[in-house]
Amino acid sequence: MAEVTPELVAKIVSDVISEIQLTSIPIGISNRHIHLSEADFQRLFPGEELRPMKALKQPGEFAAEQTVTIVGSKGEQSRVRILGPFRKNSQVEISMTDTRTLGIPAPVRLSGNLADAAEVTVKNGENQITFKGCIVAKRHIHMSFKDMERFRIQAGDVVKVRIQSDGRSTIFEDVEIRPGETFILEMHVDTDEANAANIKPDTVASLVRE
Repeated sequence: MAEVTPELVAKIVSDVISEIQLTSIPIGISNRHIHLSEADFQRLFPGEELRPMKALKQPGEFAAEQTVTIVGSKGEQSRVRILGPFRKNSQVEISMTDTRTLGIPAPVRLSGNLADAAEVTVKNGENQITFKGCIVAKRHIHMSFKDMERFRIQAGDVVKVRIQSDGRSTIFEDVEIRPGETFILEMHVDTDEANAANIKPDTVASLVRE
């Protein structure tokens, strides 16, 4: 048996930390927000430009300075942040709690899947638009193709993910993989899911292998 030396202990600890880093998935918490087409943005903000305020983790994406108010049958929510850049179709993403408090029966769908999205009204002062484009975003993981190889994941896979947290460790099923050449590894959950699993800024996820 090899002698247990401080150097050996340090190496074992280093190897364990490296393994955790290689298999852990950072988590991003998404509050309610909106993506707009350029045409809809101009209807709400005539003559303005979309002004970036803060870069987001995924390349090219940002939170804009401008916000809007979203309106449902039961109420409205102001200061909903616009995320850029512009998209082909406008889309509002809210939580399941928001669907009840606002009266917007939004389905759980992957971002971009608006076939049966709920109708929503969006306002900026006197300017407003109404369209079918409100969803509750399905939890998902952004992965580059290299990350997919590392995790042995295929396009179209749906996985289980373990969240290890203080007092509320959770396994999430039905987690979609969103592949992309330049994507940065990150799992996206909404505020309801983050609160249910007691997710903090430094909480990470790991895949559950069957």
